[in-house]
Amino acid sequence: MKKGRIIRLIGGLYTVIDELGNRVDLKPIGLFRYQNISPKVGDEVMYDEESIQEVLPRKNDLVRPAIANVDQAIIINSAKKPDFSFYLLDQFLALIEDANVKPLIVLTKIDLMSDKELLQLKSKLEYYTSMYKVCYVDSKNRVGIDLLMENLSGKLSVFSGQTGAGKSSLLNAIDPLLNLKTDAISEALGRGKHTTRHVELIKINEGWIADTPGFSKLEFPEMNVTKLKDLYPDFTRLANLCRFNQCLHINEPDCAVKKAYQEGSILKERYENYVLFHQSIKSQKPKY
Repeated sequence: MKKGRIIRLIGGLYTVIDELGNRVDLKPIGLFRYQNISPKVGDEVMYDEESIQEVLPRKNDLVRPAIANVDQAIIINSAKKPDFSFYLLDQFLALIEDANVKPLIVLTKIDLMSDKELLQLKSKLEYYTSMYKVCYVDSKNRVGIDLLMENLSGKLSVFSGQTGAGKSSLLNAIDPLLNLKTDAISEALGRGKHTTRHVELIKINEGWIADTPGFSKLEFPEMNVTKLKDLYPDFTRLANLCRFNQCLHINEPDCAVKKAYQEGSILKERYENYVLFHQSIKSQKPKY
């Protein structure tokens, strides 16, 4: 048998590439269905001429998008059309942290903002730079593309983000030969159409990148409020200063995180989104 990596999934057919760059389209063995094994793009697998025989252990496993063994998640947020959302950014960050993947924040369509608007947004996003890399990109004019490409080298990167954030346009700017289909934003709805129809890894700059279907609704599957607080690096730095060891940073007295929020050293939107996520998780009905 040979060893390879799944780089594409379309309609139940997997494209596997070996170390020499040879590609073959395969289906998994039927036994996987009974073993509750579902191969994913990014999986390292053992295969023969007929089918995928074994899925090797994963270092991480994303649910949405369905990709495994990811080195970093490029979280795409548009400056405008649709408007930038701290709520979506923080939700993506929490989910990516939960998957043990390193996030990288990219702000697209900065050309649609005035200098004043961009400066104001940058001043707030500066808060995140102590935890994550932040790149500002204008895909049309290739502003920020070289810096982004440096961060793609040698890694398997997932491109995800809000619907209409310009992921396909960004990939085109990274490599014009990709010629990925992009649709115009619907002015009436203010939201992007789902322009990417399948999951595929693309070789670029000695790394792999994944263009995945855009989505704007995220969930916290099987998460509890105790776990949520640990997905915030800025909160965990202060947690040992809280009175209670398992402080949830919501209603507890002498909470260092709430104090930092009240004093302005934690970004207002960041903490308030955390409270909303906390409430959302508490209100979820258990699944059986």
